[in-house]
Amino acid sequence: MRYYPRLRDLREDADLTQEALVKLLHMHKTTYTNYEQGKREPPFELIIRLAELYNVSIDYIAGIISEPRPPQR
Repeated sequence: MRYYPRLRDLREDADLTQEALVKLLHMHKTTYTNYEQGKREPPFELIIRLAELYNVSIDYIAGIISEPRPPQR
């Protein structure tokens, strides 16, 4: 299972508590906490929603690239 350490960092950088974020996402706090802690794999649809919310690339969330947004081509 892939661990997404940037989920917590992005949430905190956006000054969101887990409670506030799960309200925005309409999900249970326990479910989201498990994603942040690497206990469960977040669904791809959630990764897309988070990338849109935080205005970063999916690759950044996955830890594939180190810059939040890829360079413009």
